[in-house]
Amino acid sequence: MKVSYTVHFEPTEEGGYSVTVPALPGCFTEGLTFEEAKENAGEAILAYIDVLIEDGKPIPLEAPPSKRVETVLELNVPALA
Repeated sequence: MKVSYTVHFEPTEEGGYSVTVPALPGCFTEGLTFEEAKENAGEAILAYIDVLIEDGKPIPLEAPPSKRVETVLELNVPALA
């Protein structure tokens, strides 16, 4: 079975990247370089899915890209203005 997930890479203050997978709550990792973080993300996703399978739980799937909309909203927050 082939699956695809959106993965978020966030640069950290101390260097490297923090990685989260929004479709898999609690699935996160990190890496000192982008390539390492990307590799670790793949391993974390597979480990997460292995646990779901062992527990007899369904594997969450993302909506296909054609049905998914992502954007960045910039808002003025009165308390911070």
